[in-house]
Amino acid sequence: MKILQHLPLLVFLLIATTLEASGDALVRKGIYNFVGMARLGPMLAGAVLLFGYGFTLNLAPLEFGRVVGLYIATLFVMWQVINLIAFHKLPTLPIIVGGALVIAGGLIITYWKGV
Repeated sequence: MKILQHLPLLVFLLIATTLEASGDALVRKGIYNFVGMARLGPMLAGAVLLFGYGFTLNLAPLEFGRVVGLYIATLFVMWQVINLIAFHKLPTLPIIVGGALVIAGGLIITYWKGV
């Protein structure tokens, strides 16, 4: 099966996008939901997750220029999942339509074999 060939890549992408979106959410919560020194906890935890995303993404078994296309598409989906979980916000129609374009672009960048 073709999907099984890409399983290691998909695992890297899911881990990296989960770390990035969660790290971003923690930093945002630290900025807007806490004051003073209480901000440091969520913001430092977010920084650790963001480092983990960069590290994990760069371990992916695909050249950087190609992995980024699929990463952005996967990241868009993960951002929406984290946005729903952390901030209880559903995507609007413009986000869904724009996201469909992001996903299409990511797939083109990653899988279109140039001439």
